Amino acid sequence: MTWEQLGEIAAMGTALLWTLSTLAWTSAGRHVGALPVCFLRLVIACVPLALYGQMVYGHWLPIAAGSHAWLLLGVSGLFGFFLADLCLFKTYLLIGPRLALLLQSLTPPVTALISWFFFRDQLVWRQWLAMAVTLSGVVWVVMEQPAQGAATPAAKHTTRGIFLALVSAIAAAAGYVLSKRGLGDCDPMAATFIRILGAMAGYVVLLTLFGRWNAIAAASRHTRAMGIVTLGAMVGPLLGVALCMFALRYCRAGVTATIISTMPVLILPFLVVLYREKVSLRAVGGAIVSVAGVALLVM
Repeated sequence: MTWEQLGEIAAMGTALLWTLSTLAWTSAGRHVGALPVCFLRLVIACVPLALYGQMVYGHWLPIAAGSHAWLLLGVSGLFGFFLADLCLFKTYLLIGPRLALLLQSLTPPVTALISWFFFRDQLVWRQWLAMAVTLSGVVWVVMEQPAQGAATPAAKHTTRGIFLALVSAIAAAAGYVLSKRGLGDCDPMAATFIRILGAMAGYVVLLTLFGRWNAIAAASRHTRAMGIVTLGAMVGPLLGVALCMFALRYCRAGVTATIISTMPVLILPFLVVLYREKVSLRAVGGAIVSVAGVALLVM
């Protein structure tokens, strides 16, 4: 098995772990709101990352990483963990998850285009074909119309929601590319820590400007929500992102982003088991197409 194939497996693991963390964020957000969840998940993830650095390298912070890695990984965290996630959470509220996830499917091709334009990281025709097949399966799933009588977003919010979804997709793509460029020989756990610190800088500025620290303090005292956030932080910003950094090291950024974009399909069985939602034949068909695309991508 080649390193590239191991990276593709890591990307699959990332998609699964981020799917689980998405369920955790949704559950916790119902109790304390999206912004506290976005910030507190990163704070919690810092604890095991700092302990890892102390035990393995003798430093709480990843000071062994060079200035180049700190700059690119920090900015990638600002784009990915901060800007992309904030816009995506707001998009869910404005236009609903289906249209939001559809627009998020633009992330892999945008990632590939950015990586090609700035760094000449080219994909072969088979990888472009596999990307198209995978995304078509995802789009087929998320474009399915909600059940009759289900809540739909107000028309006046559509333009704003689409704009924020596009900003989220572009920011996430920029985060992937910058992460790949900044990794070098950096430990994936250390790289994850640097990205989280970069994102936290953005949250600190935002929370200070809008005076939302009281909401963060209140959320931190909500026992049930914090338990869910802690669990989500372990599988998402910690293990999931570490696997993502490993995948980006050995795979092209566009390939990694495409595999991770199967999250809307991976979440279907969890919706059936946990929320007793009915999954249509269309959703099952989209899942099969998406899996076929990923199989073509990693062959």
